[in-house]
Amino acid sequence: MKLKTALVAAMTALACTTALAQGTAYPQRPITLLVGFPPGGGADAVARIVSEKLGRALNQSIVVDNRPGAGTTIASDLVARAQPDGYTLLLGSSNLYGSDQLLYKSARYDGVKSFTPIARWAKSPMLLAVKKDFPEKSVKGLIELARKQPGKLTYSSSGTGVVTHLAGASFSHAAGIDMLHVPFKGGAPSIQAVGAGDVDMTFGTPPSVLPMAQGGKLRLVAVTTADRSPLFPDLPGMKESGINDFDFNIWFGLFGPANLPADVVKKLNEATAQALNDPDVKAKLEKQGNIAWPTGSPEEFKAWAIEDGKKYKTITENSGAVAGAGK
Repeated sequence: MKLKTALVAAMTALACTTALAQGTAYPQRPITLLVGFPPGGGADAVARIVSEKLGRALNQSIVVDNRPGAGTTIASDLVARAQPDGYTLLLGSSNLYGSDQLLYKSARYDGVKSFTPIARWAKSPMLLAVKKDFPEKSVKGLIELARKQPGKLTYSSSGTGVVTHLAGASFSHAAGIDMLHVPFKGGAPSIQAVGAGDVDMTFGTPPSVLPMAQGGKLRLVAVTTADRSPLFPDLPGMKESGINDFDFNIWFGLFGPANLPADVVKKLNEATAQALNDPDVKAKLEKQGNIAWPTGSPEEFKAWAIEDGKKYKTITENSGAVAGAGK
């Protein structure tokens, strides 16, 4: 009788311990993923495609929270100041590591110290698109026109300091031309301005540009990568268009606040790998002009992201995008 009682007590204790462990296992409630752009743009498309499958892998819902403005620094600042519990995450990119601080003096975070890199998600070339009645049909023709009219041609972006701005500023620098930058609060309004003919061109993400290009409201001219992209084989790359040493991609990755617990980071990293290896996710990303681009461990992603951030900080400095920005 005593032995039976002891066994029952032991089993009860084990059950309680197991239940307690399960009760504290991450995640126990919905996760919020902050995106620094409005719905409808490239970042938003990547966020929704990947997070839907990531949520299934984690057996928990992920809510995409769009917080546009100030070159994504509003969303980044919110995550930098969030509790490091894994329930507030950020879809981030290279601008976290220096470009933000150069362009937005109000940015209170430090890329290395304020965030925990978790996993890389996707990359894509950017697309140079012009309004449908733009007089030139090639990059070379565009450059010649810009040289005849310095400061007259305009290009839109989804915000000062973000990749769509840096792509245009870097293009101008590499081509030796002067164009006027017109920032908006997201990819969708930026592209719409070109479609309406209010701005001459944009360097947009594929999900932002493709629908209007397919609808005949603007024209695609080239990809921003050095060579042609397998996603857009009919569009010339920059090397073919006469601009050497210009190769511009956009990528997105998952970040959390600093000091995120190692077990949470590991779980999110592994769930990301599972999501990005799903054929359905790959197909949906490619349809939007993106390529699934996972890294290995969180440590590998961190090292890579910091180095890539340094490169884009240099691009920001060299492009002239710093002057007057963030005011």
